[in-house]
Amino acid sequence: MSSCCGPVTPLDQTSAVEARYGAAAQEQEACLCTPVAFDPKWLKVIPAEVVERDYGCGDPTRWVASGDTVLDLGSGSGKNALICAQVVGAEGAVIGVDRNRDMLGLSRRAAAVVAERIGFSNVSFLEGAIEALDAPGLDGAALIADASVDLVLSNCVLNLVNPSARQRLLNNIRRVLRPAGRVAISDIVCDRPVPLALQEDPELWSGCISGAWEEQAFLNDFKSLGFEAVSYAHRSEQPWKVVEGIEFRAVTLVGALPGSGRSCC
Repeated sequence: MSSCCGPVTPLDQTSAVEARYGAAAQEQEACLCTPVAFDPKWLKVIPAEVVERDYGCGDPTRWVASGDTVLDLGSGSGKNALICAQVVGAEGAVIGVDRNRDMLGLSRRAAAVVAERIGFSNVSFLEGAIEALDAPGLDGAALIADASVDLVLSNCVLNLVNPSARQRLLNNIRRVLRPAGRVAISDIVCDRPVPLALQEDPELWSGCISGAWEEQAFLNDFKSLGFEAVSYAHRSEQPWKVVEGIEFRAVTLVGALPGSGRSCC
């Protein structure tokens, strides 16, 4: 399934992701990531089209606490962020970041509906690349300010970032967290490195496969940022997919920066 027209560049990968998720914002696609059951009590106030067009591989919202300021990387249709809005309550806040304008349109419309139904508004959805949270906006300030977030979560999106931008992504996650900040990252990992030929396949890349982190490397990269108690709170026993003998499975990584007064997991 590799490209017949030469190497696929990061720009090609980005275009493939944009096109696939833009279409998935308009019509449900069953092949994106792996379905996960969420507590139905949080879904009652969320428009059905948001729930139907949510694509993920875990439930990182389980690690959100009342009063948190939450950053949702790759917020997509907005389902995870709108669940978080209810959990953090009126004293908390939720920021979703996504680069796909179709998904942003869907999530922003839903945010107004949910705010009316729950009686308060505490969610904003920003346009941007999740690896570039330090990119300046029109006012010159970073998209997400230093030490402004209690919890960073993501649901099957980090694997869509080109490996050349991974360190920037990780550094930004660390930068935006307050002391004792936490992470809850659901994603797809693999049991051995993905060869270049698979990385160059736009369909596999946009399908949350060929950009997967190696399982141990994913843990090590967060440990290297200074997170403590880094572990997989969830790891699927059976692979989600096997491609050319490589096992791809869903995990949820959790960890906390030093000084946390509560358990990350």
